[in-house]
Amino acid sequence: MTIVLGITGSIAAYKAADLASQLVKQGHEVHAVLTRAGADFITPLTLQTLTRQAVLVATGDEQQTWKPSHIDLADRADLLVVAPATANVLGNFANGLAPDPLASIYLAMSRHTPVLLAPAMNGKMWLHPATQRNLARLVADGCRIVGPAEGDLACGYEGLGRLAPVEEILGRIAELLQDSR
Repeated sequence: MTIVLGITGSIAAYKAADLASQLVKQGHEVHAVLTRAGADFITPLTLQTLTRQAVLVATGDEQQTWKPSHIDLADRADLLVVAPATANVLGNFANGLAPDPLASIYLAMSRHTPVLLAPAMNGKMWLHPATQRNLARLVADGCRIVGPAEGDLACGYEGLGRLAPVEEILGRIAELLQDSR
């Protein structure tokens, strides 16, 4: 199966390397797409090495073919997973904004292609009415959510906002791929 793995600007981005590696070991074709903020936390080279695929970060990275990479990946994807998904990307997706290749892929995907979002952010950001409103809109649009988990947060707080464990994300991916067959 072809999985597009979106990685956004959260300290939890380093866990995406483990997720990508495990998905490749399971035999999936994984295409990593980083937001610019995500690239501040994990390098494209790390993800390229683990996935054996070019990593898309900016519109300038698009293939020099007649079909832009974000359209090609949206057409080929059996599943879009965003882990970690920040409040910013949830807001962009919920409001139809496409400031980067990841949001462009989301908007260009077939409504039948499953989307799994794994939020990770400060607990106050997670509980903010705007984030919850965006989340409700995304769920209404058909997105699936895994997490967030509770525990120590990188910002020094404790509470809800941690990225769901990689094993839990992998389990939800397996369920979604099974259901889409």
